[in-house]
Amino acid sequence: MLGTAEAVRAAAAEAGIERRLVELINLRVSQLNGCAYCLDVHTKAALKEGETVQRLGVLAAWRETGLYDERERAALALAEATTHPADSAAQEAAYAQARTVLGNEQISAVIWIAIAINAFNRVSILSKHPVRPSSVH
Repeated sequence: MLGTAEAVRAAAAEAGIERRLVELINLRVSQLNGCAYCLDVHTKAALKEGETVQRLGVLAAWRETGLYDERERAALALAEATTHPADSAAQEAAYAQARTVLGNEQISAVIWIAIAINAFNRVSILSKHPVRPSSVH
């Protein structure tokens, strides 16, 4: 799985998807799946990449705020559609939105990021990976 994560990060970087956006995708998908371990890991990673506490705090309601730009919104919608593929209307809308601001390589990278974090979420949830208290408050 770690090899997959490295390959996904490399493909995202090659496609022009910056690490901060990768972490937003990881977090949003982990929110949808309820994976506490991945939320903990990727919150720390997002903060390290310069993400703000405010944007992380409202990520679950990203559609309701103007804090995310058009590209981020397209990537988040596509990641959600990848996580819930049975909702074909949302999937079509997400693809249409993504096509207006992301290139084919970026769309592929976002989908791959979402698929990878979905897999990590399932492994962590089923393995009951613990979230340990942090020494930073």
